[in-house]
Order: sequence, then C-alpha cells, then structure tokens
Amino acid sequence: MNSSDEQMRITSAFRAVNRQTFLRSAAASLGMGALAGLDSRIGRAQESGSKVLAQEGVAGGQGAPAAKAKRIIYLFQSGAPSQMDLFDWKPELAQRRGENLPDSIRQGQRLTTMTSGQSTFPVAPTAFRFDQHGKSGMWFSEIMPHMASLADDWCQIRSMHTEAINHDPAITFCQTGSQLAGRPSIGSWISYGLGSENQDLPAYVVLTSFGTGRPDDQPLYDRLWGSGFLPSKHQGVKFRNRGDAVLYLSNPKGIDAQRRRKTLDRISELNAQHHEQLVDPEIQTRISQYEMAFRMQTSVPELLDVSDEPQHVLDMYGPDVKKPGSYAANCLLARRLAERDVRFVQLFHMGWDLHGNLPNAIKLQCRDTDQPTKALIEDLKQRGLFDDTLIVWGGEFGRTVYSQGALTAENYGRDHHPRCFTTLLTGAGIRRGYVHGETDDYCYNITRDPVHVHDLNATILHLLGIDHTRLTYRFQGRDFRLTDIHGNLIKPILA
Repeated sequence: MNSSDEQMRITSAFRAVNRQTFLRSAAASLGMGALAGLDSRIGRAQESGSKVLAQEGVAGGQGAPAAKAKRIIYLFQSGAPSQMDLFDWKPELAQRRGENLPDSIRQGQRLTTMTSGQSTFPVAPTAFRFDQHGKSGMWFSEIMPHMASLADDWCQIRSMHTEAINHDPAITFCQTGSQLAGRPSIGSWISYGLGSENQDLPAYVVLTSFGTGRPDDQPLYDRLWGSGFLPSKHQGVKFRNRGDAVLYLSNPKGIDAQRRRKTLDRISELNAQHHEQLVDPEIQTRISQYEMAFRMQTSVPELLDVSDEPQHVLDMYGPDVKKPGSYAANCLLARRLAERDVRFVQLFHMGWDLHGNLPNAIKLQCRDTDQPTKALIEDLKQRGLFDDTLIVWGGEFGRTVYSQGALTAENYGRDHHPRCFTTLLTGAGIRRGYVHGETDDYCYNITRDPVHVHDLNATILHLLGIDHTRLTYRFQGRDFRLTDIHGNLIKPILA
C-alpha cells in the first residue's frame, strides 16, 4: 500500500468517526429537545404523581371527577365463571331441559371450535338451588353462601358483554382494552396516572393462584400485567405462588446491606452517565427499579410475614390461608398490601374454564374463593379500609346455557359466551344491594342496560378520580388510552 492509499484510508476512517459522533450528538440533542417539548404526562407519573395530571384535569384537578377510591383490589376469575350457575338464575330453564336452543335466541352466534361440530345445543339448566339474600333480595347460588351473606354490599352487573370469544384475547381485552397484545394493562395505566403512595412497594402488584376445580387450566402470561408502551416502571410486579415470592431479592452470600448500597450507588452513577449520552427514559426506569428492589428487601419479607395476624383473622379466610399461593393466602396478602397503600392489587384465580364436569368442578372453585372473598371484605371493613377501596370480582366472559357435549342427569359443560356475563363490585363509590342489567329467559342475550368492558374500565378510572378520556399517552403518532375511543360511565351503579 503506497502513502497516498494510506492517507485516503486514514481520512475515510476519520470521516466515519466524525459522522458517527455527529449523528450521536444530534440524536441526543433532538432527544433532549423532544423531551423538553413532550407533554408532562409522558413517562413522569411516578415522580410527579397526580400533581402534574391535576393541572390538566385528569386526576384531582379542575374538571376531573372526585376520587372515591384510593386503591383497587381486582379479583379476576380467570377462565370465565358460569353466570347462570352462580348469579343469574333462570327458573324457567328447568322446564326446557334438553330442548335445543332456539335459533331465534342464538341468532347465528359465532361458535368456538369446541362446540361448532355439535348437531344440537341442548339447554342445560343449573344443577344448583338459588335463594334471595339480604334486604335487597339479591339472588345467589347455594354454592356461594359466604358471598351471598354480603348481598346488601354487592352491586351485580348482569349485563356485561365483550368482543372476544376465546380466553387469551378476552383476558387481554379486559386488561388492556384491546384483544391484541402489546398495550398497557389497567394497573399500569393507573400507576402512570396516579403514581404510588408507598415508595417501598410497587404501585401495581399481581398475585396468582391455581383453582382446584380445574388445576390444569389455561395459563396466564406476564404481558397481561405489562406496561406496553408506557415506561416499564409502571408494569405490574408479580409475586410468585411457589417458592420465593420475588426472585433475587436477597443479597448474595457475603454481601451485606452496606456493600449492596455502595454497589447500587456506583451502578446508579454509571446509568446516569449513560442517560446523559443516550437520553433514554428506560435508563431512568432501570435506576428506579434497582432502588425499589433494594427497598423491597426490607418491605417484602415484612409484608409476607403473617405471624402477627390474630388467629381469628386467619380463621376468617378459611383453611387454605396458610398455604402459600392459594387464593385465601392471596386475599389476606391483598389486605396487607391495601394497608400499605399499594394502589392496584390484582388477584388472578385460574380454573373457571369448565367445558365439562361443571357441577363438580365449579363447587371446588367456589370452595377456593367464596369464604376468602367475604373475609377480605369483612377484614377491610374492620380496618377502616372498605369505604375507600374498590373491589371488583369477575372474569373475561360468560358461559353458554347449552351443554358442551352430552347432557346427562348429573353432568354438563358450558362453552365460552361473550354476549352476557356477570361482574360484581363493592366498596368505594359503589351503589350497594343493587342489580344492574337483565338477560333473557335463556341467559343468552342482554335485554336491558348492556355494559361493555370499556364501560367498566371507564367507571373504575372514574372512581379513582380519573377522566378516562384524558388519561392518554402518545405513541407512534397516536394518542392511546385504556378505553380506546369508547367507554361510558355506568352511572346507575355509582353511590
């Protein structure tokens, strides 16, 4: 290689380096300018909480609804409980047992692959007795005696409906307002909109449990409590139902808290330098998550230690309360999280997808959930937390009135049914002892006051003092919100 060629090679290399340096600095400058001009809502909720949002009428400011709830406990019954076996009694069906569901009722409804091959759709009335309870006279199945005893606290919405007919898109729709994965979950939206009131625990905690009715039920995916395009510090933190509740929370052997603190301080300095160069908000998220994990080393063991709970409180929750990862244990943990001002606690209890053997399996599901649900509500009352806590109980859709597979004298199953299902609410801002909506004699179509999933989510945000039309996030050139372009308040259910 001659000297001229060598000079050209060196010059070209310098130009390449200069070009990279220019592009990097330009990107950083543009990023800084963009950040300076961004709406103050974006990526800032945890630091500023509701103060920034209040200036724009979203939460607590002028034009925003008055907050009735400080926190939410969402008891999500994954797999879809059968509304006509639990809440929505249709006594006339006993006379129509085994009859083919009339075409005038089904109206050509889309079927799942589980029943699309059936030549007939035999009507399957419930196997359980129903009774009226409380001053309200609210109907409950005999297999839910504990929840039934709180009839005058509950609001039943019997006219819920959704857009999805299969589990994964239906649960995703309930959680994010879209059947397609990738958008923020409701808990993430609430964390983004209101921030946290406890700096030692996450604003959004998720607990899961396996139902004994169908322990091999379809799985849940972590994206269901993900933050989507919101900053990842708003994603739900899942406490595991087996083994350590939170992995890697303890220090490694030979590392004490002081050394851990020094290590985190050094990592924070390096991340801060990295952020100055790249202006990536996720780097700040990483810093805050390291700090949260450090604080959780103290707060989580104290939270999980129920040895200070009186025996009469443990007895309220039933025999499974000391079984880690059970629904009963998670209900008690939800109350302890509520005491510590965790904003959004969500319990997912699997096992409600009862395509066959429903009469036996649903009794086991109710055994899992009935007594602990009542205990949670009574416990919140005793501690002065009930009136500012919103409790929601429900699944992703309902079940069909016709039997999936053979209908026998003692057995039947039910397929997925998005046209109508029941959700229960109580606590902060809810009208109690009230039934909203109505279904037809087959519990198949809604005849009065339909309530869409978007309407439910809009009302949940309203009770937290958030106008669902204003809690938005700009992503890829579009403003997104939990309720998309839909959602109306369910005003009759509000106290």
